[in-house]
Amino acid sequence: MMTNSMTSRLRPVQSGRTTLVAVLDIGSTKICCVIARLTPRPEGKALKGRSHQAEVIGFGYGQSTGVKSGVVTDIEKAEQAIRSVVGMAERAAGLTLESVIVNVTAGRLGSETFSAAVSLGGQEVEKSDLYKVLRAVNERSVRPERSIIHALPIGYSLDGQKGIRDPKGMVGDKLGIDVAVVTSETLAMRNLELVLHRCHLQVEALIATPYASGLATLVDDEAQLGVACIDFGGATTTVSVFNDGHLCYADAIAIGGHHLTLDIARQLSVSVADAERIKTFYGSVLPGQADERDMIAIQPVGSSHDEAPGQVARAVLTRIMRPRIEEVLTAVRDRMQATGMMDVCGRRFVLTGGASEMTGLPEVARRILARNVRNGRPMGIAGLPEMAKGAAFASVAGMLIYPQVCAQEYNEPRSVNKLTGTDGYFARVGNWLKTSF
Repeated sequence: MMTNSMTSRLRPVQSGRTTLVAVLDIGSTKICCVIARLTPRPEGKALKGRSHQAEVIGFGYGQSTGVKSGVVTDIEKAEQAIRSVVGMAERAAGLTLESVIVNVTAGRLGSETFSAAVSLGGQEVEKSDLYKVLRAVNERSVRPERSIIHALPIGYSLDGQKGIRDPKGMVGDKLGIDVAVVTSETLAMRNLELVLHRCHLQVEALIATPYASGLATLVDDEAQLGVACIDFGGATTTVSVFNDGHLCYADAIAIGGHHLTLDIARQLSVSVADAERIKTFYGSVLPGQADERDMIAIQPVGSSHDEAPGQVARAVLTRIMRPRIEEVLTAVRDRMQATGMMDVCGRRFVLTGGASEMTGLPEVARRILARNVRNGRPMGIAGLPEMAKGAAFASVAGMLIYPQVCAQEYNEPRSVNKLTGTDGYFARVGNWLKTSF
C-alpha cells in the first residue's frame, strides 16, 4: 500500500546508458500507454537537463472508461480499459510490462512551499546533509489525508546567503532549503494503485500531470524567467508554474473540454458524440464576421435518419462555448492571484492539452489573464504516431522526459529485495567481507 510520502521511487537514468521506460496516461477521456527506448544524446547536443533522447517502440491508445476527473469511479471498467491499452503497447514493442510511470490528476492536486535548515558546524556540505534537510521538510509536510507526489528543491541558502544552486562541497554553519511540495489525496492514489495491481502492474513513479505537461512544452528560457503552463484536459484543467528552472506551483480545476461537449449537447439537443464532432470541426470561442451566416447541420436526439437535419448558426455555437472557457480561465487567474503566483510566473502563459487547440483560445486567454499567451506542443520525442504529436499528448511526452530530471527530487528510501534472499550464500559472503576487511 502507499505511504503518505509517495515521492519518486524511480531511479534516474544513468548517463551513457540505454534504458527502457513505460508510461501510462490515465485521463478522463483517453488512456494512453507508451513504451520508449531512452538512448544517450551525442555529446554537445543534449538539451538542458536532457541527457537522453526518447524513441517510441510501443504505443497504445483507447477511450477512457471508469475514470472521471482523474478519479477511478468504476474499478472494473477502468481495469478493462487499461488492460486493453497496455496490451496494445506491449504487442507493438514485443515485451511484457511489469511497472509503469503514472500521471496524477485526481485528488485535488495542491502545492505548498516548505523551508528547513540543518546545522553544519563549519564543515563541507555533503550529500547526507542535503538528504537530512530534505527529510526534515518531508516529515513536516506529510498529512494523514494527503500523499506527497513531488518534493522539489527550489532554492538553497548557506548562512543566510540565498540564491545558491548546488551547495555540495561548500563550507558553512547553517544550510537552508526551500522545497516545493506537490500533494494529492491519499485515497484517490490508493484506488489508482489498486486498479494497476489488478492489471499486474507496479507503480514505478507518480508524476503530477501539470508538471509533465510543463516538461514537454516549455523551453529553457521560459522556465528560467517564469512561466505558467495550462493543460486543458478532458475533465480537468491543470496549472503549473515554473521559475528559475524549477516547478514551484501546481493546481487542478475540475472543468475540462468534455464539459464544453456536454454544454453543446444540452443546448442544441444533440447526442454527446455529435456534440464532440461539432465542437471539433466548428468550435470557436472567438466570434467571426460570417458566423451569423455560416450554418451547421445538426441531428437532434431521437430523430430518425430519414428526417431532414436541423440547422444552427455558428455564432450560436460560439455563444455556448465562450462562457465555459471564460469560467475556466477566470478560475485559473483568481487562484494564481490568491497564492501570489501571478507575479512568479512572469509575463507568459503556455496553453496545451487537447482542448487548447480551439480556435480563438489564445486571444481570449490574453484578454482574461493579461499576459502573453502561446500554444505549446510536445517537443523532443521521436517515433510517436502522427495522431500523438498534438497538444493532447503533452503529458505523455513529459512523462518520458521525467526519468532524466527526477534525480533532483527527494525520494523516500525503500528496501531493495535481494535476488538470493536475505540469508542467501552471496549475502553471507558479502557480510563476511564487510566484517573481515
